[in-house]
Amino acid sequence: MKQVMMSAALLSMCVPSLVLAQAETPRIDQRQANQEKRIDQGIASGQLNAHEATRLSNQQEHINNLEDKAKSDGVVTKKERARLRHAQDRTSGHIARQKHDRQQR
Repeated sequence: MKQVMMSAALLSMCVPSLVLAQAETPRIDQRQANQEKRIDQGIASGQLNAHEATRLSNQQEHINNLEDKAKSDGVVTKKERARLRHAQDRTSGHIARQKHDRQQR
């Protein structure tokens, strides 16, 4: 009986950590940080004007909201990860396009 109780206690301690591990998104977080850095570099170099930077930052914020919503139930599914990756791909393309559009300051 004592062994069953110990096993149950150990299992109850492990299950929450498994749920939290599934909700972590280090690759998505790193890519978000990289894209935000690209926006900041574009502002500093003059490749992005204020309007473009604001629009790109709003897109980044939208992705952060999608990520928070995906994490809200404790698990980020493959479908949710694909949606986040697709949104990041689109924003990455927008950043590149806006940084290299040959506009004047």
